[in-house]
Amino acid sequence: MSSVSYGFGKTVTCSFDEAIERVKHALAEQGFGILSDIDVAETLKRKLGESMPPYRIFGACNPSLAHRALRAEPEIGLLLPCNVVTREDAAGVVHVDVIEPTVMFELVEKPDLTTLATEVSERLKRALNAV
Repeated sequence: MSSVSYGFGKTVTCSFDEAIERVKHALAEQGFGILSDIDVAETLKRKLGESMPPYRIFGACNPSLAHRALRAEPEIGLLLPCNVVTREDAAGVVHVDVIEPTVMFELVEKPDLTTLATEVSERLKRALNAV
């Protein structure tokens, strides 16, 4: 599993389209729905005429966890939903990357949200491991 300071991810040994289906299924298994689906490659092609390898961003949300967060901090919606990126690099390798909720929730500086952020992070890591 790879990581950056604000997320974690891995490469997968399947096609981009299969990775998309695996990501959707793995997120659903952890109680996450897809609120948004942004096809970055298609948008850049349409808006700028620029080509790039496939790149999709899912805005994933677990309703019960989001509800708990919103009750604790109404403005937390600025940090929701959790982004999950599926992308193919120039060499054709497919990557799945996930935002680290604990890093996002540190911005709020509310200790009671730390436990919730950890729970969200653990569920996203389980989903990533299942992809």
